[in-house]
Amino acid sequence: MSTHGHAATLGLSEREAAALGDDAATRVRVFRLLILLTQELRTAMDELLRSDDLTTQQAALTTVVDAIGSPSMSQAAAALGTTHQNVKQLASALERKGFLRFDADEADGRVRRLVTTPKGRETWRRRSASDQEHILDWFSCLSPAEAQQLFEFLVRLEGQIRARLAGMKHGEA
Repeated sequence: MSTHGHAATLGLSEREAAALGDDAATRVRVFRLLILLTQELRTAMDELLRSDDLTTQQAALTTVVDAIGSPSMSQAAAALGTTHQNVKQLASALERKGFLRFDADEADGRVRRLVTTPKGRETWRRRSASDQEHILDWFSCLSPAEAQQLFEFLVRLEGQIRARLAGMKHGEA
């Protein structure tokens, strides 16, 4: 990454950076860069998925459904770090497109479980290798060791943020 211009500052003025100090300024810039990169990756993936009338968020939900195996909407929301309402909207769109269906829970009829349809499974089976090739290309600037280290850093960061957000929900400072 360039250390000159906008890429280095990410909108943090020299005065703000000086007031924060080097370490804090770097952490604020990392946050801003993660937001920017997330948006760019989502846009790129949305473009790849467009041919199947899917979005990155819909793909993420179907991945969670397959990984968990018929989760409730609350379970899917927790796994995605989003709201029940957002999962309901995504799942409803996927149901209309034939990728997911809602099943009643056998133990509690009030709970609706998400299940991937044969169309959904076939779509991902057909797309998977090509989508993975694109992702590998996007991350090709990283050595294997750098990719592993980045993964470990992001897993640790995600755990901390998830814990902090859970604490905020429970009224902790």
